[in-house]
Amino acid sequence: MKVAKVVALLGVLAMAGILIYAFTNGDFQGEGSVLLSMPWGIVSLVDLYVGFILFSGWIVYREKSFVRSTVWIFFVMVLGFFTASLYTLIALQTSGGDWARFWMGNRAEIRG
Repeated sequence: MKVAKVVALLGVLAMAGILIYAFTNGDFQGEGSVLLSMPWGIVSLVDLYVGFILFSGWIVYREKSFVRSTVWIFFVMVLGFFTASLYTLIALQTSGGDWARFWMGNRAEIRG
Protein backbone atom coordinates (compact mmCIF):
# COMPACT_ATOMS: atom_id res chain seq x y z
CA MET A 1 0.00 0.00 0.00
CA LYS A 2 2.98 2.30 0.60
CA VAL A 3 3.91 2.18 -3.12
CA ALA A 4 0.32 3.05 -4.07
CA LYS A 5 0.40 6.05 -1.74
CA VAL A 6 3.67 7.27 -3.27
CA VAL A 7 2.26 6.88 -6.80
CA ALA A 8 -0.93 8.74 -5.85
CA LEU A 9 1.05 11.53 -4.16
CA LEU A 10 3.29 11.85 -7.22
CA GLY A 11 0.14 12.07 -9.35
CA VAL A 12 -1.22 14.88 -7.17
CA LEU A 13 2.07 16.81 -7.33
CA ALA A 14 2.62 16.27 -11.07
CA MET A 15 -0.93 17.26 -11.94
CA ALA A 16 -0.87 20.29 -9.62
CA GLY A 17 2.34 21.50 -11.24
CA ILE A 18 1.19 20.97 -14.81
CA LEU A 19 -2.22 22.56 -14.13
CA ILE A 20 -0.57 25.64 -12.64
CA TYR A 21 1.77 25.81 -15.63
CA ALA A 22 -1.07 25.45 -18.15
CA PHE A 23 -3.37 27.97 -16.44
CA THR A 24 -0.60 30.57 -16.18
CA ASN A 25 1.02 30.05 -19.60
CA GLY A 26 -1.61 28.52 -21.87
CA ASP A 27 -4.54 29.75 -23.93
CA PHE A 28 -7.33 27.34 -23.04
CA GLN A 29 -9.77 28.48 -25.72
CA GLY A 30 -7.24 28.88 -28.53
CA GLU A 31 -5.33 25.67 -27.84
CA GLY A 32 -8.56 23.76 -27.19
CA SER A 33 -9.96 24.74 -30.58
CA VAL A 34 -6.75 23.51 -32.26
CA LEU A 35 -6.94 20.24 -30.33
CA LEU A 36 -10.57 19.72 -31.35
CA SER A 37 -9.71 20.36 -35.01
CA MET A 38 -7.49 17.25 -35.12
CA PRO A 39 -8.86 13.68 -35.22
CA TRP A 40 -6.31 12.44 -32.66
CA GLY A 41 -7.10 15.41 -30.45
CA ILE A 42 -10.74 14.31 -30.42
CA VAL A 43 -9.71 10.69 -29.77
CA SER A 44 -7.56 11.84 -26.85
CA LEU A 45 -10.39 13.82 -25.28
CA VAL A 46 -12.92 11.00 -25.70
CA ASP A 47 -10.38 8.58 -24.20
CA LEU A 48 -9.77 10.95 -21.29
CA TYR A 49 -13.45 11.45 -20.52
CA VAL A 50 -14.22 7.73 -20.76
CA GLY A 51 -11.52 7.29 -18.09
CA PHE A 52 -13.10 10.07 -16.03
CA ILE A 53 -16.51 8.40 -16.24
CA LEU A 54 -15.10 5.00 -15.24
CA PHE A 55 -13.20 6.53 -12.32
CA SER A 56 -16.35 8.42 -11.33
CA GLY A 57 -18.21 5.10 -11.22
CA TRP A 58 -15.73 3.94 -8.60
CA ILE A 59 -16.36 7.11 -6.59
CA VAL A 60 -20.13 6.56 -6.71
CA TYR A 61 -19.66 2.94 -5.62
CA ARG A 62 -17.38 3.86 -2.68
CA GLU A 63 -19.23 6.88 -1.33
CA LYS A 64 -22.43 6.71 0.69
CA SER A 65 -23.35 10.34 0.11
CA PHE A 66 -24.83 11.45 -3.21
CA VAL A 67 -23.71 15.04 -2.57
CA ARG A 68 -20.15 13.98 -1.74
CA SER A 69 -19.99 11.81 -4.87
CA THR A 70 -21.33 14.65 -7.00
CA VAL A 71 -18.74 17.11 -5.68
CA TRP A 72 -15.86 14.67 -6.31
CA ILE A 73 -17.15 13.88 -9.82
CA PHE A 74 -17.52 17.57 -10.66
CA PHE A 75 -13.88 18.16 -9.77
CA VAL A 76 -12.75 15.06 -11.68
CA MET A 77 -14.46 16.44 -14.78
CA VAL A 78 -12.93 19.91 -14.29
CA LEU A 79 -9.47 19.20 -12.89
CA GLY A 80 -9.00 15.67 -14.22
CA PHE A 81 -6.60 13.23 -12.70
CA PHE A 82 -5.36 15.80 -10.18
CA THR A 83 -8.67 15.16 -8.41
CA ALA A 84 -8.53 11.43 -9.12
CA SER A 85 -5.03 11.22 -7.65
CA LEU A 86 -6.12 13.20 -4.60
CA TYR A 87 -9.21 11.00 -4.14
CA THR A 88 -7.04 7.88 -4.45
CA LEU A 89 -4.51 9.20 -1.93
CA ILE A 90 -7.28 10.01 0.56
CA ALA A 91 -8.88 6.59 0.03
CA LEU A 92 -5.52 4.92 0.64
CA GLN A 93 -4.90 6.98 3.78
CA THR A 94 -8.33 6.27 5.25
CA SER A 95 -8.39 2.57 4.39
CA GLY A 96 -6.14 1.65 7.31
CA GLY A 97 -4.06 -0.63 5.12
CA ASP A 98 -7.10 -2.70 4.13
CA TRP A 99 -7.30 -3.17 0.35
CA ALA A 100 -10.99 -4.18 0.50
CA ARG A 101 -11.81 -0.94 2.31
CA PHE A 102 -9.70 1.01 -0.21
CA TRP A 103 -11.60 -0.42 -3.18
CA MET A 104 -15.07 -0.63 -1.64
CA GLY A 105 -15.11 2.16 0.94
CA ASN A 106 -17.83 1.61 3.53
CA ARG A 107 -19.25 -1.26 1.47
CA ALA A 108 -16.32 -3.37 2.71
CA GLU A 109 -17.90 -3.33 6.19
CA ILE A 110 -21.21 -4.56 4.78
CA ARG A 111 -19.58 -7.51 2.99
CA GLY A 112 -17.16 -8.36 5.81
